[in-house]
Amino acid sequence: MPNMIYVMWSDGGIISLGGCITQFYVYSSSGSAECLLLTVMAFDRYLAICNPLRYSSVMNFKTCCHLVVWAWLSGFIGMFIIIITISNLQFCGSDVVDHFFCDLEPILHLSPSDTSLVEMEVLVYAMVMGLLPFLLIILSYVVIFCTIFRIPSNIGRYKAFSTCSSHLASVCTYFGTILILYLLPSRQRSLEINKILSLCYTVLTPLLNPIIYSLRNQEIRACLESVIYFIFPGSNKQCTKTQ
Repeated sequence: MPNMIYVMWSDGGIISLGGCITQFYVYSSSGSAECLLLTVMAFDRYLAICNPLRYSSVMNFKTCCHLVVWAWLSGFIGMFIIIITISNLQFCGSDVVDHFFCDLEPILHLSPSDTSLVEMEVLVYAMVMGLLPFLLIILSYVVIFCTIFRIPSNIGRYKAFSTCSSHLASVCTYFGTILILYLLPSRQRSLEINKILSLCYTVLTPLLNPIIYSLRNQEIRACLESVIYFIFPGSNKQCTKTQ
């Protein structure tokens, strides 16, 4: 993000080929890990709503640590195979990356070599790390919704839906752009569309995540209200008067 802001502010920047590939590796590996973490969160919601009596025994601290570690390792190890293939390409043509950062498509445009192997690897990787987790999330929420609709009270259904709303919002904003970018043929989209879609999951989703998750936490909301009351003392009086 700091490098992207610098490039946009100065209308361009300079980065080495190794730095460009490293940048792509780090952010794409982190993105892959996030796909798996969102899937783990869906499994967590499934256990909490569909099997609440087994939740504490299944999702204990040790299991959570294992799931998180394997999510990060899978993302970085899987992308390393693609990075090796990209590093074996020849880069002797244009040296201009027409993008805000070093994304896959701009890097491949720099190489006069045959990039079909890289594109095939990326397609398979996107299906395993993107499409498959997305389908598992959809399947888990189908079961969750079927369970919620069987809850007799409206309050119970509302509480169950509210525990899933923040996660669903992140899944929709993140997986939607990921699947469009890396599963659909890139030649059917303009470069400007690719830039906008890339900004959605590299900037928009991380920007929304603290808002989506934190504002549902009662302690954070209370802390935020106290800060607002401190900055605007009149609002505290108005709130007290209204109550």
